[in-house]
Amino acid sequence: MNPLRVGFFTECYRPIVNGVVASVDALADGLRERHHEVYCFAPKVPGYAEGPGAIFRMPSLPLPTKTPYRLTLPFVSRRNLNGIIKRLSIIHAHSPFVTGWMSVRYARRFEIPLVYTYHTQLEQYAHYVPFDARTTQKAAASITRLYANAADAVVVPTGAMADRLRELGVVSRIEVVPTGIDLDLFAAGSRRTEVRGALGAAGNERLALTVLRLAKEKNIELLIAAIAATKDRATRIAIVGGGPDRGSLEAHARKLGVAERVRFLGEVERTRLPDMYASADVFVFPSVTETQGIVLAEALAAGCPIIAVDAPQTREVLGAQAIYVANDGGALASALDDLQGAPATGHRLALKDAARRFSIDLQIERILSLYGDLLERQPATI
Repeated sequence: MNPLRVGFFTECYRPIVNGVVASVDALADGLRERHHEVYCFAPKVPGYAEGPGAIFRMPSLPLPTKTPYRLTLPFVSRRNLNGIIKRLSIIHAHSPFVTGWMSVRYARRFEIPLVYTYHTQLEQYAHYVPFDARTTQKAAASITRLYANAADAVVVPTGAMADRLRELGVVSRIEVVPTGIDLDLFAAGSRRTEVRGALGAAGNERLALTVLRLAKEKNIELLIAAIAATKDRATRIAIVGGGPDRGSLEAHARKLGVAERVRFLGEVERTRLPDMYASADVFVFPSVTETQGIVLAEALAAGCPIIAVDAPQTREVLGAQAIYVANDGGALASALDDLQGAPATGHRLALKDAARRFSIDLQIERILSLYGDLLERQPATI
């Protein structure tokens, strides 16, 4: 394939730290390694020192709610419009808001194929909007349907999300492409006493780990309730991630009398995660609102056993390589109590083997195949 010029349009980007940003960066890096050009258009964040890559920031305003996200203003310079956007081979949108509709406008104006990756179940985030929840959920579903149907193809990470989009009325082409990770990075993680200590466990104390944004939709209160309900009072949990609910979650741990058994680590450098996964006795995943959950693939690649609250997309990602529980603190506590200490080497190797289908190389190959097919279907220009 000849080198492509790909334009990413996303509302959610650095300095935000979450799965969407990680997946956008991983895809961009993978495409660049294969000698394709990637240009990322995202909202400007005051005071942020830009990272590597061809990144073009658009004016933005703060949102009226307490959030790191910004309201993008749909303005790009004439130089970027004519010198970059007009010459793109593919436009790939990663959010359906202002930047998303900008990408629709440019794709139609310049007759460029438009791909949309469905990263987020918007209706699961209705609690951030100060209106009636049911009305907001309906509006979010409508936004998703309208935007997805404006794209030439929609990429989803799981078949469960393809089914969900069809339920919402999406008729555009849908391709299931799991989000990839750097398998070598996470497989290199090792179990270390000093890392376990930093995560809050001493000696043979049982150590659970989760890596999630601290927000209502991630269901982290369930983890704290489960720790409080465990029979083994030596069980500890380390929670990695930042977010708006940290204060209330810490207060909840104090209220349940388990503050000394719940350690909040905040955001950590990505390079520290492999050893954290490998040093934990189990990775616990309470969220049922993900489209995939790339931390699940990371935990698998690091050989960390997983207990997950049952959800169709989570079961699709993990298959038989997890223990599934109901969305109930008591059920999760029982699963934690049933653990038999550090996982055996054979179990860890099986988990790592199961992670191979989340190779970033496989994702890049399938995305490039989609790009190529869309370009072949483009009408010839005179």
